[in-house]
Amino acid sequence: MVVSYALFIALGFGIGTVGTLIGAGGGFILVPLMLLLFPDLSAQSITAISMAIVAINATSGSVAYMKSKRIDYRSGILFAVATIPGSVLGVLTTQVIPRTLFNIIFGIILFVVSGYLFAFGGKRKPLPRKTVQSGHTVRRFTDGDGHEYTYSYNLRHGIILSTLVGFFSPLLGIGGGIIHVPAMTEWLLFPAHIATATSHFILAIMATVSVIVHLVEGSYSQYLITLIVPLAIGVIPGALVGARLSKKVNGIFIVRALAVCLAIVGIRILWLAFL
Repeated sequence: MVVSYALFIALGFGIGTVGTLIGAGGGFILVPLMLLLFPDLSAQSITAISMAIVAINATSGSVAYMKSKRIDYRSGILFAVATIPGSVLGVLTTQVIPRTLFNIIFGIILFVVSGYLFAFGGKRKPLPRKTVQSGHTVRRFTDGDGHEYTYSYNLRHGIILSTLVGFFSPLLGIGGGIIHVPAMTEWLLFPAHIATATSHFILAIMATVSVIVHLVEGSYSQYLITLIVPLAIGVIPGALVGARLSKKVNGIFIVRALAVCLAIVGIRILWLAFL
């Protein structure tokens, strides 16, 4: 039991570090590992564990990002609210479409997006000459280290994106940050560091809501809690380390790391589909 707890604490630390560094929460690492380590656990139990750890990781990482002043709160709150209807639709969709077919299609899509991001993602993009356009939002602020950020995005596109993230999150069971961050950097033209911090803030809200739903449904048994506690012990300091590393890692590396993670998720989804 001591060895298992030590292993879970180390696993939690790694999830917290990597998940916070790229703004993805870490569910894409935890879920496939839980599937391998606990083949007898139900999908609902694994999802409940993952959402609890993602919520703790995202909240801890968000606190660290708050101190560095890299969270775009105005955009983050709007996007977080937009994920709610998508999440409801996502849950309903799982009941009416064949999951295997969906996994195959979405796994292939993830590989295509991963290849694009690895080849072209993270490169600096100039703002349009006309920064104030109908339906667009211009954001300007300075982070805790004195770096100035100016960027513009289409609010309607941001709402659509967040609704889609909310839709796919319950289908994949991994949070949604791994989709949100690359879409924010490449489609909405957020700076990579602002996208990771803001995505983590959004993810903290999304995952917390999911945990509350699981609590109401009684998903967290005493056994699951014994698995969550050591993971949480490792995740909290790992999230703080990941947030600090994000200050020293350039935007191109972050986006390319996301590309690799998308490929990993794609492998996981295809593996489950053909298993």
